[in-house]
Amino acid sequence: TSDLFSWAHSDVDEYGFKRGEHFDYKNYSKFMDGYLKTLTRRRMKWEAILQQNPDLSQVDAKLKRYIRKGIPGPYRPDVWMKISGAAAAQRRSPDLYRSLLSGEPFNKEISDSISIDLPRTFPDNIHFDTKKQRLYNILIAYAHHNRDVGYCQGLNYIAGLLLIVTEDEEKSFWLLKHIVENIVPQYHSHNMANLLRDLAVFRELVIRRIPAVNRHVETLGLPYPVIASKWFICIFAEVLPVETVLRIWDCVFAEGYKIVFRAALAMFSTHKNAILACDDIAALANLFRDTMIQDSIVTDCHGFVESMFALRLKRSELEGLRKVAVLNPN
Repeated sequence: TSDLFSWAHSDVDEYGFKRGEHFDYKNYSKFMDGYLKTLTRRRMKWEAILQQNPDLSQVDAKLKRYIRKGIPGPYRPDVWMKISGAAAAQRRSPDLYRSLLSGEPFNKEISDSISIDLPRTFPDNIHFDTKKQRLYNILIAYAHHNRDVGYCQGLNYIAGLLLIVTEDEEKSFWLLKHIVENIVPQYHSHNMANLLRDLAVFRELVIRRIPAVNRHVETLGLPYPVIASKWFICIFAEVLPVETVLRIWDCVFAEGYKIVFRAALAMFSTHKNAILACDDIAALANLFRDTMIQDSIVTDCHGFVESMFALRLKRSELEGLRKVAVLNPN
């Protein structure tokens, strides 16, 4: 944690990302003072949990509560693998990743698409140059494993962040597979059918929860796919500050797709006044594209996750809205 304190004052965060020119060091330093004490306490509690229940395959109420409060960084790779079921899937097919990499010649078009995106992936990360070949391996292996998806922009950010956290190609592959097939299926397929459906569901949730915000967004004429497509496709990677994304992913791996909607709704609910204060579409677009994704609300990962769970959201409501969205695609 003393390392983390020095990161709070550095122009690079603990994951190697350069901070933006408008980064608010003063506020962040104040937030980190309290957060570091919390992290130290959490780490001790997690040590005890992992001794009592090393396999973590059942996420009970207590474990869910702990996960919502954040998995300590050093434990993330293994905890994510276990709570998501990716570790069990890997045990069932232990040679899958290596066999994909050493298999048939790779599809040239897919290989070229991935190669073009590698330099665009986290250019603001000082360590990422050394990880590009490993990211290529993960993406090319997955593209040949899941031919319905192949390679789609956005997967580079998910796989890249998984690699930064796990430092392990194979774990990153299995976690990517879990996300694409179980958390957000058919967001990354060629027709992106489920992405369009879930953006319609998200709009309906905003109408139900924060109607004034929806009215204002629609009056100014900014479409929901423009606002939120990247949130859903990348599960907030390359959108929000890294620690906030990882706190969201902690919950995603434990609780599934519902968390993506919770995070998207929290983006609207915590910024309600700022959205309503926008007078035209340009101001609103700038708020969503720039201001909102790096302000003190989203940088305080603890407060943001709490606001995600302050909203009532049941899986049955989401499933009902999904059915309606499929019947009325427009």
